[in-house]
This record gives sequence, C-alpha cells and structure tokens, in this order.
Amino acid sequence: MKSVEIEVQVPARVPFLYQVMRLPGLKWLLPFIPLVYMAFLLYYSLFSFLKLSVSNESGFTLQYIQEVLTDTFYLKVLWLTVRTATIVTALCLLLAYPVAYLLILIQSVRWKKVILGIVMITLWISLLVRTFSWTVILQDHGIINEFLLSIGVIHEPVQLLYNSTSVVIGMTHVLLPYMILNLYSVMEGIDLRLVQAAQGMGSRPWSAFTKIFFPLSLPGVISGSLIVFVMGLGFFITPALLGGQGNVMIAKLIHDNFHKTLNWHLVASLSLLLIVTKLVILFVGFWISRFSPVLKGDD
Repeated sequence: MKSVEIEVQVPARVPFLYQVMRLPGLKWLLPFIPLVYMAFLLYYSLFSFLKLSVSNESGFTLQYIQEVLTDTFYLKVLWLTVRTATIVTALCLLLAYPVAYLLILIQSVRWKKVILGIVMITLWISLLVRTFSWTVILQDHGIINEFLLSIGVIHEPVQLLYNSTSVVIGMTHVLLPYMILNLYSVMEGIDLRLVQAAQGMGSRPWSAFTKIFFPLSLPGVISGSLIVFVMGLGFFITPALLGGQGNVMIAKLIHDNFHKTLNWHLVASLSLLLIVTKLVILFVGFWISRFSPVLKGDD
C-alpha cells in the first residue's frame, strides 16, 4: 500500500508591526501626531508671542507696530540688516560658484571627497568658536595687521574689528558652505556634454559656459541665495561678537530689548517685522522662478 504525502502550507506569521500598520485610519494618524506636536510647540507659541505686537492690557492696538515703522532708529537697523545680508549673499555666491564648478570638473573621486570634506568640516565646528576665531585674526595685533605691518603696507594697525567689515567677513565664513552645497547639488545634475557639444560646434568656452551651463545652474543660485539671505537676516552671534555699537542688527536689537528693557510688545513687533521681511523675500524669489522654464524645471 502506497503512502500519500500531503503538503500543508502553513501561512507565514505576519509581524505584529505590519498588522498594526494595516489598521484602517492609521496612515492618517501617523502624520497627524507630529503635525499636532509642531503646531503646538511652534505655531501656537509663535502666534501667542506675535499677538503681543498688536495687543496690550487694553486690547487690540497698533501702537507698537506704528512705533517700529515710524521710528528712524528701527528703520536704520532694518536697513543695516538687509544691506549686510545682501552683501554676504553676494560674496558667498562669488566665492562658492567657482568651488562648486571645480567640484564638477574634477574627475578624481578622492579629491572631490577631500574638497567636500573641507567644506563640511566647517559645519561641525561650533558657530561660537568660528566667530571668536575671527576676533583673534582681525584684532589690532592679529595675523592680518601684523603681516601688513611687517611688509610695510601700513604703519599702524587698521581697525578691522567691531565694524561692518568684520561682521561681513564672519557671516560669509559661516554661510559659505550652505551656498557651496546648494550650487553643487544642482551642478551635479547638469550634463557637461551639452557644453562640450557647443564647443564642438564652434562656440568659445566662455560663451558656452554663459549660454548653457550658467542658465542651467540658476536653480542652485536662487535657492542658495535665498537660504543664505534669509539666514543672514536673523544672525545674532556673529554680529554681536564682531560688530560694534554702531552696527546693531535686528536680531541683536530683539535680544537687547528682551533681556534689558523687558518690553515684550516691542520685541514682538520687531520679530513680526523680521518674519514679514523674510516672507516677502521668499515670495519674491518664488515669484521670479515662475517666469523661467529652467527654474520651474520644465523640459
């Protein structure tokens, strides 16, 4: 008598976590939890603070906003902040573009990693340490003044510290890696064969660069400039350490009013002014990108 073997397939055990993930409605609950967390800690607290700019013990008022928008001192501080952020953005773009372009042209993977490592390592150092190092370099007996004195270019130390120059130098040093990484991420996706094809058809290298490569790299230019500019508007540590009393930026002004005068309504109005300025800059950047097929990513 022959024996019959019957294979019985036992269903594989479904992991408990997978069973939980298949519960109806859970896919909406998972993003809901962090959204509520962010809304409570960020948006609710921010709204509660900014509400002080338009309210006091008597109720709704525009007194503090009117004071900020009509007082020439606050307007000068805002103008100095915007001007400094603009100069820093321009310097970062001028310094970062050749570095990012060099990274694209380098064929050696090892050297590319070395250069990217040098760029990234500055982000791992404390902002306070990086800023304080410039006070040592730019002081009257620092490296720069000592070198200029030794070669006879100057006969007395030049005031390089506690002014707009030192603030621009320090902020450029801190924000430069962000510009380089933004430009490199966009340039890496550009096909260099387009430039080679243009040169093969008789175009000069500079003409091929300006008409083909540079327009294709504009998304990185715009995104990097927006990031550097917006971050520069809210910088506090670097202007506070490297700037003098005549170079007060809006973040330091907010700090001083918060800790010294305890005028929270004025602090809220200055913060609202800073936020609105950043939003306007971002809106202008996105509005400009609508009119360029390259910036929109159209084929």
